[in-house]
Amino acid sequence: MAEATQILYTFKELAEVLVKQQGIHEGLWGIYVKFGIKAANVGETDGDLRPTALVPVLELGLQKFDALNNLSIDAAVVNPATGTRRAGGKRAIVKAASKKK
Repeated sequence: MAEATQILYTFKELAEVLVKQQGIHEGLWGIYVKFGIKAANVGETDGDLRPTALVPVLELGLQKFDALNNLSIDAAVVNPATGTRRAGGKRAIVKAASKKK
């Protein structure tokens, strides 16, 4: 089998990786991209110049979101804080069962 030369991520997968890397455990977070825009006259020869827009990616990152969408994830779901006890969660059930003994 050929060796992969690209590894692609969805926006949600990329947001999840970044949230985990930053140690974020709560809130809705999504991908942020900052673009720049420049213009130049570009062509193969001086007689074939065309006004051209150049749009570089300046920054990639995370930003807080107000709602879930195709760019965002819930940090509490994809990167829950360790040691937290949620009502109804497995830890809460184990704790309640041990108190009855």
